[in-house]
Amino acid sequence: MDNHIESYKPSQSTKSNDSNLLNDGATRIVRSRTVSFVKNENGGEMVTIDLVNQPEAEERTGQTVMNDSDIYLAATYIIDAVETRNYQFNTDPGSLRNYHLYNNRFMQYVLYFFVFVILMLAIFEEPAVNGLSMPYWSTHVLELACLAYFVFRMRHHRSFTPRRIWWTDAKNIILVVAISVMCVDMILMTVLVETGVIEKPFRWSRMLRPLFLVNFPEMREIRRSFRNIRHSLNEILTVLILLFLILFLFALLGRELFSDDDLKEVLSSEPYFAHYIENIWELYILVTTANSPDVMMPAYDWNSFYIVFFVIFVLLCNYIFMSIFLAVIYKNYRKHLKNEVQTSVFLKRRKLAKAWDILKVTVDSKFVLTWERWRAVMKFVIPKHSDMQVHLLWKVLDNDDNGSVAKWEFLRIVDLLSVKLSTINQSMPFFQKYMATCYNSTLSEFICKYVKHRYFRFFFDFVIMINAFLIIVKVDEAEWYFLGIFMFEILIKMYVYGFYKYFKSAWNVFDFVIITVAFVISAIEEVVQQTSKDFTEPTLDFLLVLRVLRILRVIGGIERYQVIISTISNIGPSILTFGGVLFVIFYVFAVIGMGIFRRRITFYGYLPDNAYTDPTQLYCGTGIANFTKSEFYNHHYCSNNFNDITKAFVVLFELMVVNQWHVIADGFVLVTHKAARIYFLSFHIVMVVIIVNIFIAFILEVFMVEYSLSKSKYEGAIEKKIDELGLGVDLTEENQDKKSKPVKLDKLGLVSNAEGENSTASDKRPKDPGIRFRIGKKSRNVQLSLQAMFEGELDEENIGPEGLEDNDDLDVDENEPIAYTLNNAV
Repeated sequence: MDNHIESYKPSQSTKSNDSNLLNDGATRIVRSRTVSFVKNENGGEMVTIDLVNQPEAEERTGQTVMNDSDIYLAATYIIDAVETRNYQFNTDPGSLRNYHLYNNRFMQYVLYFFVFVILMLAIFEEPAVNGLSMPYWSTHVLELACLAYFVFRMRHHRSFTPRRIWWTDAKNIILVVAISVMCVDMILMTVLVETGVIEKPFRWSRMLRPLFLVNFPEMREIRRSFRNIRHSLNEILTVLILLFLILFLFALLGRELFSDDDLKEVLSSEPYFAHYIENIWELYILVTTANSPDVMMPAYDWNSFYIVFFVIFVLLCNYIFMSIFLAVIYKNYRKHLKNEVQTSVFLKRRKLAKAWDILKVTVDSKFVLTWERWRAVMKFVIPKHSDMQVHLLWKVLDNDDNGSVAKWEFLRIVDLLSVKLSTINQSMPFFQKYMATCYNSTLSEFICKYVKHRYFRFFFDFVIMINAFLIIVKVDEAEWYFLGIFMFEILIKMYVYGFYKYFKSAWNVFDFVIITVAFVISAIEEVVQQTSKDFTEPTLDFLLVLRVLRILRVIGGIERYQVIISTISNIGPSILTFGGVLFVIFYVFAVIGMGIFRRRITFYGYLPDNAYTDPTQLYCGTGIANFTKSEFYNHHYCSNNFNDITKAFVVLFELMVVNQWHVIADGFVLVTHKAARIYFLSFHIVMVVIIVNIFIAFILEVFMVEYSLSKSKYEGAIEKKIDELGLGVDLTEENQDKKSKPVKLDKLGLVSNAEGENSTASDKRPKDPGIRFRIGKKSRNVQLSLQAMFEGELDEENIGPEGLEDNDDLDVDENEPIAYTLNNAV
């Protein structure tokens, strides 16, 4: 659903349609304001807008004429609430026009493109990916183009934002500083290269590029995640400090216990637990379990009683302290997540309250919203919805059917508009329409009945499982038979349902692509014997394995798994948001890693498999003979280096997995200095200890919400109203499991009402228009689910603290977490 309004003034066709829709007798609900131009004494021009006959809210009635600019402004507030936008903007016509242009989808996609380009430039800059290096001036040109668009975007944002607000927004200040620093850095690099001072300087300012992925207003989901992390850091750092105090204590205790026994490290002649700083490092690795039981073996071999030291340490730090650490993270993150979500609720309600003040009229001494005004504003809010859909949504809000909506009902409009409502055209299949005699024959009816039966699906599910088994045991002779069976399934479904309905299913599209490509490649392989085996066989095998993914349909048909699969799919977008958080942190650490460790280690092969002719290639290019004795070299880790950004990302991913992370760290310590451990320790603390645990806390929270709330309240209300109006899709026909039932007719004359006639329900049964509605399949917005969880704790008309204008303005300690139950989640 595209909720964007392209421009301030509607097109001529839109004006014509609105005029036909909104004319009711001799009275128009909407009319344009008159604008006059006058010159002041200094010769300048001034625009004045005629506000005559614009009564106060108390004086407005259902017959009061309403300005199109007022409707447009009210629609803007509603769209902002639906899109969870928190922009502050001037409401004059010029600013409002710029505001909607700023939120144009195309403009946003261009921004995403330039953010992607500036981040990907690291692939082509020094140190570049092998074979992709570009001259420094060419990357500078591309970077300047990106920065130019960012400046344009910021200037555009400034055009509709009050000056004081724009310059006090930390996001804008950060962007201005980042752009300035990067421009200065490019100038300095150009001077250094052209004067020959440095041949290939390293640009540290690339660390600032992820700021563009966070601080533009469009990136609010990623920014919200970072804001919650920032707010949670105080308590997290307190616990982290306590953890290191325990490490310091046990490191000192270990030195006093083991240093006098003249023990040696495993595979080393270094004294065991004799150096205090080394002890802290080894014990921190033990907290991650990566060096267990290696670190304890020298002491255990010397004296079995020493195992008590390590058992106490592991139980205290790994099982007790780290569990408490996760609990503290979850508690604080949930508290700040609640603050964040409730602030979003407050801001959403303020937007809707502004729209309400514009739209409300007085009926029987009460402020209400009438059907005519609802219809007028919805033409701007959801322009792609049909009149029937607009009327259906109104019937859900106006549940008591009194022709008006109160404020508390209007404030729920976001939940209503967030439900995806699909229009289903009950058209005839292609073959039924153009080959009616054949399609309606007795044999054809029998085929259609069988294909629509659930046992048809069960049969092919069984065939898929047999095919999967034969692929596992490598019985290739039967593949042509299975390809033929699956091609037959595709063709018979197209015949029964028609091309439109067949390709409406994503699974059918998947089947069609996989089976068709596999069939074509198999045919080519049979006909052209000279076809390269290296290409056709691996490709065909890959497609055959992909075909087995249809087993997921079998799993999806089991009720116990449907809720879990649905929950995972619903939280998918939020998982991608955290993927953006991970990318930002990876990018910053990758740039730092390349600056410190580039070309320190390079993979040239390993002796004796590779006979080196260039002495600089010895020992993975380190020039250190003892490097071959390290675990890093013996585990063949030399491909794990920081010689370009792609390899740096791989190394960081391996560090995030934790296993053997200390071996990777020790490899780079050997070629630099022990101070390099600070880099790896910092990454582990930031990514593994903090970010991953916060990610787990978030998944726990949203999974509980999604698992408990299988359907939103308004999804159920809309489905109920669709059924009452007789406009629902016959689910038995859609599921193809049972014999189809006659399609219900429109009981309340909704079609006539949508065409501009009396909006009161009618008992007449008009001709079936062939259009039905159902709740569309769409990943639920997790933000809305979280709002549903926390909004129940707020009064219906609570709009938050005075002066609250943005999420950053709410005191992070204002709301204490409340125990989650299904009652306060609804």
